[in-house]
Parts: sequence; C-alpha cells; structure tokens
Amino acid sequence: MIRKAVIPAAGLGTRFLPATKSMPKEMLPIIDKPIIQFVVEEAITSGIEDIIIITGRGKRAIEDYFDTSPELETHLLQNEKYELLREVKDLSSLADIHYIRQKEPRGLGDAVLKAEKHVGDEPFAVLLGDDIIKAEIPCIKQLTNLFAKYNRTIIAVEEVSKEKISDYGIIKGKEIGESTYLVEDIIEKPSLEEAPSSMGTVGRYVLTPEIFDCIKETPPGKGDEIQLTDAIRMLIEEAGVYGYAFDGKRYDAGDKAGYVKAIIDFALERADLKDDVRRYLEGLV
Repeated sequence: MIRKAVIPAAGLGTRFLPATKSMPKEMLPIIDKPIIQFVVEEAITSGIEDIIIITGRGKRAIEDYFDTSPELETHLLQNEKYELLREVKDLSSLADIHYIRQKEPRGLGDAVLKAEKHVGDEPFAVLLGDDIIKAEIPCIKQLTNLFAKYNRTIIAVEEVSKEKISDYGIIKGKEIGESTYLVEDIIEKPSLEEAPSSMGTVGRYVLTPEIFDCIKETPPGKGDEIQLTDAIRMLIEEAGVYGYAFDGKRYDAGDKAGYVKAIIDFALERADLKDDVRRYLEGLV
C-alpha cells in the first residue's frame, strides 16, 4: 500500500512570468481552485493522506492556502456565508501535509531527493503540480493498483504528438499487457530522430526507495539540474521499471494553452457557468 506522496512545487514557473514573479505557479487558479488543490485531492482520493510538498523561495502562499485562516473564517461566519465557510475549513483538514524547502532550483530529481528522510524505505507516489488529470479512477490510484501487482516503479505515460516529443521523457518499452509496458530505456527530451517511441512520461509516478540512491549517483545535466528521468534510467537496470498508459484526460497546466483548455473544460462542467461559457464560445465561432 502506498501511504505517502511527494508533490514537487519548487520550480520558478518561468513560462507564466510575469504573473509568477510574486505568485507560485501552483497557485494559479482553474476558475476558483488553484492547480495544486487538484493534485492534492487526487492523492487523497487515491487513499494517500501523508503528503510532502517540496517548496522553494517565494512559495509561502501554498502553505498559507492549506492552513487555517481564523480571520477569514470569522468573517464568513458573521456574514452567514456558511457554504464558503465549509469549503475554507475543509482545506485545512484535507490531509496531513508537510513542507520541505528546496533551497535552490536544482531539478526534479533533487526535489524528490529532499523527501528521502520523510519517505524512508517505503515506496511512494510523486505527483507534479503542472499536471491536472481528470479520470474516473484517479491516475495515481491506477498506478498504485499496478504497483500492487509488480512491486516495481511505475510511471504514467501517454502518446505524445511529434511536435511535443522534445518536451518529454520518452520511453522505449515492450508492451506486456493492456496499456502496460516494460520500460527498456528512457530519454529526456530527445529530438524526433532520437526518440525511441512516441510514449512520453507525464507527472505521475510510483517510485521504490531505490530511486534515492540513483538520484545521488546522477550527475547534474543542463542548467546544473538533476533530472529524475536520468535517475529512473539508472533504476531500469537495477530494479526494473514499468510504464502505464493511464485512462483519463490530462491538462498540462504548466503550459499556457493547456492552462486555458483546463479552465474552459472545467467551466463547461459547472452548472453555474456552463450555459454562459457555451454561449460565449458559440458566439466566437
């Protein structure tokens, strides 16, 4: 059983500058809910209630968001806004959330390594704050179910368009079951010519604790960053890695177009917004 989840949230959010100069990219709202809340809720609905968020300088807003807010709660109570009060109070009791500071942005591998002492010697989930995945069975739950079968590292993958190949870690794998691959190699951001397939890794992983030693042995790459993909590549030879083409719809909320698509799709699902938004979109076309 996977009991702990790590959510790296220490990146600089350069793709959303200047907005992210003073606001963590993970706090950018999808209508009225920040991106990171979708990620935390996915972990919780997958049965994980011990969550470690890796933060960095300028990320205090994340901690404040999941903390209690006595002044706001009193204001809502006095103004009889009971539904909003319930939502605000629920945020502070979603899960047991811990925060670890990554003092400088040294890549995803380094961010995951910061959780080693808390995670210990047990397998754990990693959910990236850039990705919102809408699925009937939460994506990370799909991976933990598969982990129960293989007891090896499981990474979520999906088909990537030719134009996007160089933005992803691309796997070379042998399909061994429905949507399941035995990963033979993984290459970080290859050119189209170098890519061994069109299956790219996305921001959901179930990792075995051996990953920590692999990260420690991984040399820094471009920008002096330690890539998690490179550590996973090392783990393939040592312990075995599986890829799973998850069932669900993913929004790359770290990309401007993906972020806008997420807002539109979630708005069209809300009873209080869908009619106005649909009429507006129909008027545009």
